[in-house]
Amino acid sequence: MPYQLVNSALMRLAMPIDDAMMESWPAPDGWPLRRVRLAGQGKPRGCLLFLGGRADHIEKYDEALAGWAEQGWSVESVDWRGQGGSGRLIAGSALGHAEDFAAWLEDIEAYARDWRVRTEGQGPHVIVAHSMGGHLVLRALAEGRIAADAVALVAPMLGIHTGGLPHWLAGGIAAAACALGLGKRGVGRVRSALRVDEGATLPTILTHDRERLLREARFEMERPDIALDTPTWGWLRAASRSMRLLMRPGVLEVVRVPLLILASEGDAVVSTPAILRAAARIPGAQTHVYGADVAHEILREVDAVRDDALARIDAFFAEHCPRP
Repeated sequence: MPYQLVNSALMRLAMPIDDAMMESWPAPDGWPLRRVRLAGQGKPRGCLLFLGGRADHIEKYDEALAGWAEQGWSVESVDWRGQGGSGRLIAGSALGHAEDFAAWLEDIEAYARDWRVRTEGQGPHVIVAHSMGGHLVLRALAEGRIAADAVALVAPMLGIHTGGLPHWLAGGIAAAACALGLGKRGVGRVRSALRVDEGATLPTILTHDRERLLREARFEMERPDIALDTPTWGWLRAASRSMRLLMRPGVLEVVRVPLLILASEGDAVVSTPAILRAAARIPGAQTHVYGADVAHEILREVDAVRDDALARIDAFFAEHCPRP
């Protein structure tokens, strides 16, 4: 039976995600990336590309994808190589690995180019990206790899919570671990699957919405080939290197696309102070910071927060990308 989510605020079913709706897109080196495409409903609004974070998969954001399609957007979303339905970078392992972020930047550059060519003349092109996806989109914009008419970044990974360690020290530890041959080992304890019974105590580091957490857990238990586990030391080293490159003087200052950044004081995954420091360097960037009661996955938070975030994104795109 297809996996479904319910948007309780609108009392509707979001799109059922099943294999029939998925297709494979070949990256420049031939790596098959899993994607979904949804035709906009009603009067055309334009083209929207959504890119998730580390360990995310298309199914996690089906509510948002379906909602944007209902607004008239032609929607696309892609699983990053190495996660979701786009294979693994360590054969036979669910660990989230990366040697370098360069392959992901090349993937997004090629995909965004193909996306714009395929949809030329179909209205404005906008991008929404979360966490690691937000980091990669911002870096791709800064390096001139991609273009869009407007971009919304949700809790972009511009700094990582490191348990009290300075970022430079955490990066150094990751580099040392890799030098010792531990690059493909998990950082910390490999997590076990969430219990899915109604009485389970669920972690709230990502979202406070219990029903969304339970549905994600059930789906990942049914589809362990889609779920991703803890990151490796190699991923942490690659992330640290990429964040240092993005934060170099003069890099963020060249970004000129209309940009909205949503963050929260309660984010225990990425650093909101780092997000705000970066935003201050981007000409014209708009920011909104939710309070300490909002976790990392803002677009999967409780309905009041989620709906507010989607409304802010919609208003931002309406301002900068009027309906054709």
